[in-house]
Amino acid sequence: MERSGEKIHQSVREVKHLLIGEYAHSIDTKGRLIMPAKLKEDIGEKFVITKGLDGCLFVYSQKEWKNFEEKLRAFPLTNKDARALMRFFLAGAMECEIDKQGRFLITSNLREFAGLEKEVIIVGVLNKIEIWSKDKWTAYTEKENLEADEIAEKMSNLGI
Repeated sequence: MERSGEKIHQSVREVKHLLIGEYAHSIDTKGRLIMPAKLKEDIGEKFVITKGLDGCLFVYSQKEWKNFEEKLRAFPLTNKDARALMRFFLAGAMECEIDKQGRFLITSNLREFAGLEKEVIIVGVLNKIEIWSKDKWTAYTEKENLEADEIAEKMSNLGI
């Protein structure tokens, strides 16, 4: 039997999964990275990491990964681009668990894909985390900052 206090705490926890912020960390020689405490609290102890867009990695909580899987399942198997996108996201995906030191392992194929060597940037992006090499993040943000007004204008039809 669930007590009302536990139920309230549980529903508040479900609502608070807004992932935000930018964090600089280093990846060790074995490919382990420390999850920032704030993001760890929201993403959970177990999560899924996969190839992302723009040359970064995407990290999803188990709940968000299930939502993402459902969207992929809805793709028509007869569509070549849909199959390619499913392969892109699923082939490199792996479940991770945070160890007692707050670290998790990123496999060599994912590190290679994202160009992760030493310095990385971890970014909370609403319902997922992105992991970038520091150099790629710097180049991306410099380019995107110059074009932010232009992008916002193009997206005005989405209500932004």
